Amino acid sequence: MPIYQFEDRIPRIGKGTYLHPSAEVIGQVVIGERCWIGPGARIRGDYGEIIVGDETAIEDNCVLHARPGEACRIGSHVTIGHGAIIHTATIKDYAIIGMGAVVSDWAVVGEWAVVGEGAVVKNSQEIPAEHIAVGVPAQVLGKRISGEYREQWTHFKATYVELAQRYVQGLREL
Repeated sequence: MPIYQFEDRIPRIGKGTYLHPSAEVIGQVVIGERCWIGPGARIRGDYGEIIVGDETAIEDNCVLHARPGEACRIGSHVTIGHGAIIHTATIKDYAIIGMGAVVSDWAVVGEWAVVGEGAVVKNSQEIPAEHIAVGVPAQVLGKRISGEYREQWTHFKATYVELAQRYVQGLREL
């Protein structure tokens, strides 16, 4: 089982959440309902705390961690792309973190904000709500996301909620 108690720190996993057998959840971690946690994801609350809202997708090989005595907070309806690293940061509801992106200590990614693939959000940097940030270090583009983009991503996010339920019922080791 990929869920581990560490000392007195016990993970809590919400109803309907799918956790792939190769993912690991360690220590002081709270994961909401109907989330999808992909293969190889590591969510480590050994000396910090990790809090994940409902209907969030944490894709393959992501790493979530926090500094001692601090928290990494991931909102509801968030998508964290393959191989992303989130460390002692706050990701607000509906945000999208691109594949291979890094969000560093005390950074805040606003509601419906997008961090592009491979971007590096620096310590204490803030990405405003509904804005897009790209590059190394991440730079906020002047353009806000469109209604069409929001509609498209609402559909994609629902796909992961459905996928979590399908995995809970249909994944079989051969």
